[in-house]
Formats: sequence, structure tokens, C-alpha cells
Amino acid sequence: MRNRYLYITLLAVLGWNVETQGQTGNRQVPRLVVNITIDQLRSDYLEVFTPLYGNDGFKRLTEQGVVFAGAYPFDHPDRASAISTILTGTTPFYHGIVGLQWMDRSSLRPVRCTEQMLKPGVATPDNLTVSTLGDELKVSTNGDAKIFAIAPYQDMAVLSAGHAADNACWMDERTGQWTTSQYYANNTPNWLLSFNELRRLNNISRKYVWRPLDAPQGRAAFEHVMKGENGYRQYLRSALINSDITELALQSVANLTLGSDSITDLLCLTYYAGLYEDKPVTDCQSELKDTYLRLDRELGKLISDLEQKLGKEHVLFVVTSTGEAETDATDYAKYRIPTGTFYINRAANLLNMYFSAQWGQARYIETSYDNQIFVNHKLLEQKRLDKTEFYARSQAFLAEMAGVKSVYTSIQLQNAHNDHLLRMRNSFSPQRCGDILIEVAPGWHLQHEDTGSNRLSQVSAVPFPVIFYGGDLQAEHVKGTITTDRIAPTLAKAIRIRAPNACSAEPLF
Repeated sequence: MRNRYLYITLLAVLGWNVETQGQTGNRQVPRLVVNITIDQLRSDYLEVFTPLYGNDGFKRLTEQGVVFAGAYPFDHPDRASAISTILTGTTPFYHGIVGLQWMDRSSLRPVRCTEQMLKPGVATPDNLTVSTLGDELKVSTNGDAKIFAIAPYQDMAVLSAGHAADNACWMDERTGQWTTSQYYANNTPNWLLSFNELRRLNNISRKYVWRPLDAPQGRAAFEHVMKGENGYRQYLRSALINSDITELALQSVANLTLGSDSITDLLCLTYYAGLYEDKPVTDCQSELKDTYLRLDRELGKLISDLEQKLGKEHVLFVVTSTGEAETDATDYAKYRIPTGTFYINRAANLLNMYFSAQWGQARYIETSYDNQIFVNHKLLEQKRLDKTEFYARSQAFLAEMAGVKSVYTSIQLQNAHNDHLLRMRNSFSPQRCGDILIEVAPGWHLQHEDTGSNRLSQVSAVPFPVIFYGGDLQAEHVKGTITTDRIAPTLAKAIRIRAPNACSAEPLF
């Protein structure tokens, strides 16, 4: 009798599972997922220019998509840490990309996020210490899914492509050629070589001119001629780069046959929405307007062409921002707003002098970088100094300096519990960050005299959207703010694969 009841119960459970699978199976798995990250996109700028947009770009996304307000789950994202978080579903504490570059402890020199000492000259995602959405897609399809990434910059192309991608391409700012990494393939694809050759013939003078789209004949609000040694670098940081991204995206879909079968493929794109030549926004309002108008046009062209080629039900788009914004050169002192300059290299030298006076002349501090100070661990061991006490004294000493808001130690961050410390920890990596981190007061400049770095400290959030569009999604504007680490698990659920291996965030729907 007991076995009979067990058998009936088992049948009931199996029947429920079959019914559940049948219900979830009604949602069609997209054949192509297009992840679009727009560098420095801002909601406030996006909304200002809404009356000028066509119907196919931003208006289609915001009126027919699922729209969220976005945020990053850590402080001070840049394009490298941002794209890594979007595609891994976790923070720099786990994925390891704390910025465009960091100080290497063994060599005490800065290394770029796509640089590997064992592979000199080869752009690689090896510094990304966890799997990406593309990696998991490759694994789940036994390598049959196609993964491709296109970005203006090497770092965003390689990091968004991940470890297992078919390829990634970006523009070389020295030559103006679109190139790829030997990490993925030994040779540049023929269709990309053809694209480069066509651009060379069309721009034989190696000169690009940027004029506004809506300028009356002969009365342009601005005209920027990009040529010479800095011409390609200027082009990369202008609205003109976005037309290249769209054209390459469409060519990659055609030449790689992305989205052509029932196996989901992934295309990662990066567009640019930042300020031209790092100028203050007050000095380039016309350029900013034209950037958003051109971006609207390029997104409209991309979406329309892919929907026409593959069918709207077969393509899923997600659009978001890197969440950073170039700080302008505001002269706070002119308006009597509290400001100043904190010199990290001077602070490190003073700290070394402080400990030398207590425990004898020695190099207690190895170096400083950005807002971080690196301690000489071998010396502490030789002198049998307690690390916890050393950090605590350092913290107390630095906290007394002008311009310092807070001082954190690596031990403190690794054992973080409250929300503020968790945000700090999320942007920190024990292997790639210093032992002591200084939070400079808002409005103050953080400067390093040896490297020439100088950035303004700001804690104000950059508003930006997260938009899902396509497939069978119903239009909706969702209240509240979501963090970008939830994009990867949401896409993973949509294409029915497991989320990246360090992702603990919940899917959005």
C-alpha cells in the first residue's frame, strides 16, 4: 500500500513538472540577443532631446520596451568595470576588473585590464576571473552558439566578448583600422578587412569632418576636422563612431549568420554618448545634441534592419549605460564652493616618514596609485609588525589630512557588513587594489604628481535607463531602481541557460 501511494505521488509530481515546463515553453527563446551598452548615456540628456527623435530609435525602445531606472552596485564605475558587471552579473570584488587599469603588485607598474604579461601584445580577457553570459551560452550549446563583440575601444570589446567568444573587434586609434585579437583567432575576418579597405578608399585623405545633422546649409553650429596624429582618437570620442558600430553590427550578423537558426547567438555592441574631447558640457551643447540625434538614428537603423531580417519575435535587445560621466573642469573656488587638491603621492610619503620615525628608516609604503596606498608586506613580516595595528595607525594618520572624507583598509572591506561598506567592497579586489583606500571629499581633486592623474571627486549618481525590448515582451515602465548585475541573469533566464558562475543576483522577470 505504501508503494502504491508513493507511485501515485511520484506521478503527480512528474505531471506538475511537465505542465510547468509546457507553460514556460510557450515563451519563445530568442535566436539573437543584442546587448547594447552606451558609454556615458544619461537619462537626463536622453529626455531633453526626446522631441527631436524619430520613431525607430529611442522612442521605440522607451514606448515599446520594458524600462527600468538603472544603477551600479558599486562606487565609481568606469567603462571596463561596467561592461564586466553587465556581462558577468557580479561586481569587481568577484570578476576582478576594478577599472581600465590597476597597479600590479609584483612589478609595481600599472597594467591595463586586457593586458597579460604571459601574452605580451595580445588583448585578452584573462584578467576577468569569472564566466560571462557569452561563456555560459557557449558551454550550454556545446560551442555551437556564436558570440561576437564590437566596441570603439579594445577593453570593452574584449571584456564583453568574454573568454569563449568567436571574436571581438575595435578601432585602433593609431591607424584607424578595425582590428581583432589573436586570443580569439589568428587572422582578421575577410569581411572586416573589406570594411577597412572600403573606409580607406572613402577617406583617402585620412580626414573626418563632423557637422551637425540638422544644420542649415552653410550655417553649421560647429565643424570639427579630425586629421593628423590625433585624428582617429578624436573620431573615437565623437558621434561619428556610432555609424561604424551599426554598419559592423549588421555586417557581422550577415557574415557570421547570427540568429539564423534555433541556437541563440549573442552580439555585444558599445556605442558612444560622451562629450567631445572631454570638453565641459557648457562648451559643447551643440555636439551633445548631435550625438544623441545620431545615436537615435543608428539605434533605429540597427533595430529595424535586424527585425526585418530575423523577425521581431526572434531578437531580444537590452540597452543600458556604463553609468559614468566625464567630470568637467568646474572651478569651484570661483564660486566659493569648498574644494582643494589631495595629493596621494605626498600622503604616501608622509605616512612612510611617520612609520620610519617610529620603527626605523625603511620603505614601509611601496607605492601609491589612484586613491590607494600599497603596504610593504615583506617588511612588516621582517620587522614582526602586526598588520592590523599598522593598518589602524595608517587609517588614523590619513584621516586627519585635509580633503579626506574616509579611509578604509583591505581588512575592513573584506569583512564589510553595512550597505555603504558593501558598495565600497564591491568596487574593490584584494588582488588588484591597495591595502589602504582613501575616499576624497566631494568637490576635491585627487592628484598624483608622478603619474599626472587628476580627477574630481563626485558621489552624485548618473541617471540612466535599462531597457529590454523585443520578443514577446509587453511595454512597461517599472518604478524603482534596479542594479546592472541583474541584466545577465535576466538574459540567461530568457535564453534558458544558467547564469554566469559568480552571479548571485535575481532575474528581473
